[in-house]
Amino acid sequence: MSAEQEVRQAASALVEAFGRGDVDRYLGAFAPDASFLFHGTDRLLTSREEYRQEWATWVREDDFRVLGCSTSGTRVQVLGDTAVLTHAVRTTVATRAGREELRERETIVFARGTGGRWLAVHEHLSPDPGAAG
Repeated sequence: MSAEQEVRQAASALVEAFGRGDVDRYLGAFAPDASFLFHGTDRLLTSREEYRQEWATWVREDDFRVLGCSTSGTRVQVLGDTAVLTHAVRTTVATRAGREELRERETIVFARGTGGRWLAVHEHLSPDPGAAG
């Protein structure tokens, strides 16, 4: 399997776990020191554990749940033991306010770790400007 195929497979497992709301498996696709930059969060999250705590706050305060997730337009750039994946993301979530479909763009940076496993080391999510209106 090529490095690009391995990254696509790692990303697919990450998105699948996220879409099922399987927080443990989803966060397990990230390195412990991964960073996360989300348009709906007021700061850079600088570790997997900090993201886990933020997620728990969303659940506690808003009854946040992920109901489904799909991606399209995936592009992978492999740069040695680093890879950059970009794609469009469509996520259905539920909160106390109701059900909502989010349309966003995402960049995930992967690094090949010991044993050859690709782990996400950075995730950046932004609104999809083409989805407005």
